[in-house]
Amino acid sequence: MKVAVVGANGQIGKHLIDLLHNSEDYKPMAIVRKEEQVQSFKDEGIAASLVDLEGSVEQIAEGLKDADAVVFTAGSGGSTGSDKTLLVDLDGAVKTMEAAKQIDIDRFIIVSALQAHHRENWNDSLLPYYAAKHYADKELERSGLTYTIIRPGGLLNEAGTGKVSAAENLSRGSIPREDVARAIFASLTEKKTYNRGFDLISGNNPIEEAVKEI
Repeated sequence: MKVAVVGANGQIGKHLIDLLHNSEDYKPMAIVRKEEQVQSFKDEGIAASLVDLEGSVEQIAEGLKDADAVVFTAGSGGSTGSDKTLLVDLDGAVKTMEAAKQIDIDRFIIVSALQAHHRENWNDSLLPYYAAKHYADKELERSGLTYTIIRPGGLLNEAGTGKVSAAENLSRGSIPREDVARAIFASLTEKKTYNRGFDLISGNNPIEEAVKEI
């Protein structure tokens, strides 16, 4: 299975690319926004495409061509304003969904945020970000794609533990980015995650078991 990772140069994206690249079952396609990033992945023997999420659906579709699944891990980043959050985290995500449908890619996983599906639990200091995630997730649910929405808690740069809690609703918590990538990897062909969304934080259950018990 060829898996296009949108936002492959991000921290979760890089972990996921490594998992896919070292697997016998998957081939990664790095979808990135800078030419030097394309070259860096190609130097490692990884297919890569330059895609501007603020560009057209047709341009995004061209970058996703030949993929069997899409994982959307891209984000505007904490240093940008609310305008970029809307253009990348929301509109960029929706255009990627439209592009996937345009070229008959059915499987789509998106990285959201813990409790993004419940407005009353949004982080008051990140309201534009949560709104973007909320409505991108809603559009994915309506898209007709075979989707999985993964809503991780506070993201950490420390080494993953390989153990998580995964459920439709979880209270506040955090999780290493490495474990988020592992959960995405485990969800790709796990039918229990199809057309489902779940919160994800560090916990006591091995990741592969956790996603099977959603």
